[in-house]
Amino acid sequence: MTDNNTDTAATNDIRSDVQAILDRPTAQVLVIGGGINGVGTFRDLALQGVDVILVERNDFISGASAASSHMIHGGVRYLENGEFRLVRESVQERNRLMKLAPHYVKPLPTTIPIFSTFSGILSAPLRLLTHKQGGKTKERGALLIKLGLTGYDSFSRDGGTVPRHEFKGHKKSMQKFPKLRDSVKYTARYFDAAVENPERLALDIVGDGRAAGKTGVDGKARSVNYVEAIGDSEGGVLLRDTVSGTEFTVKADVIVNTSGPWTDLTNKALGKQTSYMGGTKGSHIVLDNPELYKACAGGEIFFENNDGRIVLIYPLNGRVLVGTTDIDADPSEPSVCTEEEVDYFFKLVSHVFPTIAVDRSQIVYRYSGIRPLPKHDDTAPGFVSRDYRIEQTVFSGDKKTPVLSLVGGKWTTWRALSEHLTNETLALLKKTRTVSTETLQIGGGVGFPQTDSATKAWVSEHSAGLAPQRTAQLLKRYGTKASAVIAYINERPDDAPLVSLPDYSTAEIDYLIANEYVVHLTDVVLRRTIVAFVGGLTQPVFDELSTIIGKQLGWSAEALADERSRAVKDLDFFHGLKLEAKAATPAKQKA
Repeated sequence: MTDNNTDTAATNDIRSDVQAILDRPTAQVLVIGGGINGVGTFRDLALQGVDVILVERNDFISGASAASSHMIHGGVRYLENGEFRLVRESVQERNRLMKLAPHYVKPLPTTIPIFSTFSGILSAPLRLLTHKQGGKTKERGALLIKLGLTGYDSFSRDGGTVPRHEFKGHKKSMQKFPKLRDSVKYTARYFDAAVENPERLALDIVGDGRAAGKTGVDGKARSVNYVEAIGDSEGGVLLRDTVSGTEFTVKADVIVNTSGPWTDLTNKALGKQTSYMGGTKGSHIVLDNPELYKACAGGEIFFENNDGRIVLIYPLNGRVLVGTTDIDADPSEPSVCTEEEVDYFFKLVSHVFPTIAVDRSQIVYRYSGIRPLPKHDDTAPGFVSRDYRIEQTVFSGDKKTPVLSLVGGKWTTWRALSEHLTNETLALLKKTRTVSTETLQIGGGVGFPQTDSATKAWVSEHSAGLAPQRTAQLLKRYGTKASAVIAYINERPDDAPLVSLPDYSTAEIDYLIANEYVVHLTDVVLRRTIVAFVGGLTQPVFDELSTIIGKQLGWSAEALADERSRAVKDLDFFHGLKLEAKAATPAKQKA
């Protein structure tokens, strides 16, 4: 729905992040694509002292990375595909991220309902060898799942980061999950991890990269959203700022293409035809269904459907996330959650919890994205490798600049993948790694309190005039970066709770706009906050936020109207949210 043409809604002034590149349009490395792997690579390169520029054609973490299942997981089902290296790395990274980003990555108890004992055991070897379903589709039985989880545990040994798996029979399973289908024979429980707010984690990663490079005109780490790569010019990459329409050329010693499912399209724009990618679409819905939320008993319900697709019913932020599909997709077309997919999700819920009613009136949010999977020809989408590789070509603009294209990759392994991509880049630059990211805490995870007593102490020390409950809320929302938000709020004597959204305040929203690269209204409602995700984007909230954002960014009345219209169209088309674009009387702030 949203295209990449010049946006006329906002002011045409050159943004400071764009100006920093215009003032010095050269770098050692140009990273194209600001999804999780792009921002991770940007951070890692900046930590090594590399002069790096990161550009993203839309907002950071707005493409494939914004359509995740909010999980950091080892991928137990990848064992069936024979991807043992990937599972080992994924489990190690899962355990690591719970330590490096404890403010956003939390242990997630996960339960697999099992309805047979031996089902699937004969067809599993065929799937391993051929990556095809093979024969009549069947749910995985207890024996096959037991074998898988035993292998999974063997990769999970990390000083007790997460408990080992356990099985329960029918009686104990029904005691724990009384709404489960009565024919359940067993449940298997193991632990993975949840990333409650992946977009905010990614923003921390961007911020860490900029800080490492001392961002500025002479800084070695510059990043900017809403700037796209459109071609080659004068031996460099031609870029366009989609806000002002300004076009400019950047020359770099190495180009890193982390465009995800759009990797081939980016290479085409740069004059190189590649056919690396073959992404699949994954959709999700978010339900406001207290009965279903309670039925999950504080953890995720997870299993593999007969068609090879992963199924998750996941209590998150007071709502229930249901997903996901796995359908071949064209990255040149917008990805949306269809009504057929919604029907599929409802069928899955009723399969596990047959007495819990779900319907469309309970959907508060829906979303869809394309996974950056490799080209897979006739391999069934559910069996396509989730591993990654790096392809090297040369930039057609000068026939000598190396281009590293990332093929594959997922949220869980972003740190390890970024390390790999950075190492290959450093080799091309004839530089060596000086900083490891293996134990380097991320953003608001630095010094994040891990116990109730430590949390109380942090709140007491940092409240600085705010109510302890408010400080605790900000700590949960931003990690220890809440201290900067609190300082900003305390500089604003006019700060007040939003009338329509009292969990947020005017100064807090202003802080996000001033410090987190906000360009459009949707940046705030979709990625700087979880307001839309949890169904909180009512018309009054939309009206009040658009007024605050417009004032902070200096939008004219016409620009504000254009932004509202753009946001309403996108929120409806991509997320099923119905709002009015017409201007409303701003809500008066509380005294």
